[in-house]
Amino acid sequence: MMTPLLDPTLVLTGGSVIGLVIVAAALLRAWQGWLELKREELSRTPAHHGVDERSGLGTARIELSDLKERIRKLEAIASGVEL
Repeated sequence: MMTPLLDPTLVLTGGSVIGLVIVAAALLRAWQGWLELKREELSRTPAHHGVDERSGLGTARIELSDLKERIRKLEAIASGVEL
């Protein structure tokens, strides 16, 4: 007769739980390390990233112009479609 402590199902279940805890702890430690790395990168990087404010404004204007053009195209498509 088997003793309840050495039941194969119980042994497998216990081993699986222990393995899951080990994997979860390793993933948590890796996540915390990654977050710390990102914090260091953000603290080292200047706020401007070396970009002149005027060139950033020019880039924003170009993007805004592109968005307006896309809206015009979508409006043209929408006006041609009968609902």
